[in-house]
Amino acid sequence: MKYFSLLLLFTAISFSGFTQNKDAILGKWINSTGEAHVEIAKKGDKYFGKIVWLKETKDDKGIVKTDLKNPDASLKSRPILGLEILKDFVFAGSKWTDGTIYDPKSGKTYSCNMTLKDNGQLNMRGYVGISLIGRSEVWKRVK
Repeated sequence: MKYFSLLLLFTAISFSGFTQNKDAILGKWINSTGEAHVEIAKKGDKYFGKIVWLKETKDDKGIVKTDLKNPDASLKSRPILGLEILKDFVFAGSKWTDGTIYDPKSGKTYSCNMTLKDNGQLNMRGYVGISLIGRSEVWKRVK
């Protein structure tokens, strides 16, 4: 029984090492294409992210890029720079879940989960329905 108790103690300690700091994702991240920086912030117990830098803020005609692909006509004129694209993430032990990610290139919103990899990169998994049907991207922290 003594050995069993020790085994349980070591198991509990080892699992506690796998949990993430819930605020570890706060800060600026560069997306996988290098086109945008997204700043992740916390509002209450939820996490949100907005575009704070764009490689190209204007289109080829010199006009500020706006949310032209948005299905809501009243939102098509809002600028991409400053756009909140990550919404409502909650921390659940080792990942941030139950949030959404908006893609201004397509005008679509996807369910999304985020996890921090051991190397400090942020794994983004956007999906429709279930997580198996989706796409992953890796974001790097802006230094």
